[in-house]
Amino acid sequence: MTRTLRGLWDSYLSPMLQRPKRLQVAALCHRGTGDGREVLLITSRDTGRWIIPKGWPIRGLSSPEAAMQEAWEEAGVSEGSAQEKSIGTYTYDKRMRSGLPVPVETLVYSVEVEEMEKDFPEARERRLKWFSQSDAANLVQERELQTLLRDF
Repeated sequence: MTRTLRGLWDSYLSPMLQRPKRLQVAALCHRGTGDGREVLLITSRDTGRWIIPKGWPIRGLSSPEAAMQEAWEEAGVSEGSAQEKSIGTYTYDKRMRSGLPVPVETLVYSVEVEEMEKDFPEARERRLKWFSQSDAANLVQERELQTLLRDF
């Protein structure tokens, strides 16, 4: 009986109660080539952990354009080129203002950084730093993002 109930829960009820994932876009900002390539990480505003610039899609902008907008607002990337096709995705649970976690799937776009500004919208709320790909992968918490950074 217990085995049957567990099977019903796992197969039917649990999937029906799960929320669908929300979508975000992210910019994997980089500079340099080969072994000298570096990627840009920023700190999150709430926990201070290392992340890449990301945010919700923006009405009227394509996903790569929205990723560039996030790179500007969160990291000061004023000039750069984003690839049209995402280089991958990663998932994480975003804690909302209510305190509830929401599953999020994040489309990641490669952004070759050409110029940065010191004064940008969130400059006083975040730290940013350039890292080697392997160091960056070791600093972020999301496993799928770690893999993206190592394989980039």
